[in-house]
Amino acid sequence: MSLTLVENAHEGLKPNTQQARNHDQRNAVEAARGADVTSASLEQSQVTYVPAGTGRSYKSPIDQVTVLLTGEQTGGAFFMAEATVPPGCGNPPHIHSREDETFYLQEGTLTIQVGDKTLTASPGDMVKLPRGVMHYFQNTGNVDAKFLVMAAPAGLEQFFEEGFYPAAEWPDAMPPMNDAFMARVLTAAAKCGLTLLPPHSS
Repeated sequence: MSLTLVENAHEGLKPNTQQARNHDQRNAVEAARGADVTSASLEQSQVTYVPAGTGRSYKSPIDQVTVLLTGEQTGGAFFMAEATVPPGCGNPPHIHSREDETFYLQEGTLTIQVGDKTLTASPGDMVKLPRGVMHYFQNTGNVDAKFLVMAAPAGLEQFFEEGFYPAAEWPDAMPPMNDAFMARVLTAAAKCGLTLLPPHSS
């Protein structure tokens, strides 16, 4: 009788193998999800210090963009850079399909066309540009226009990395507007969900 009780006790301790396997799989999936959330939260909660002049800088024939924060540093939430545009220069009309942009003008004057609206920004002004709307800007002043640009969500940094040239390759001048540059920027635009339109087209 004693033996029977012991055997029954051991039998009662045996888990249902399939249920245990399913439970383990659910735990693994939940742990993976938790790890992803934790990783993104940690990235966003980390303090990031970017000393002046240390961000990666890129040049096109019409502007220079210095990266301040990438999606890798913000958990994909946003990308931020400082742009410098010489007098008389500006970008062509274009449409973002993936991100909203926000400009905060620090120096100079920037005329921004957004759809059928023309905005003239002065230092201290901020303009938010929604995705899906044609826009472009031009420096209509007589000094360099300098402004912060933020794109949310992140990802636009890839366009500058692949479409522009490293500023170190052009320390004293802007790169030329030629077929090589256009091929480069069109390829990067297609990858990043940007549609470039003919100059001053609405």
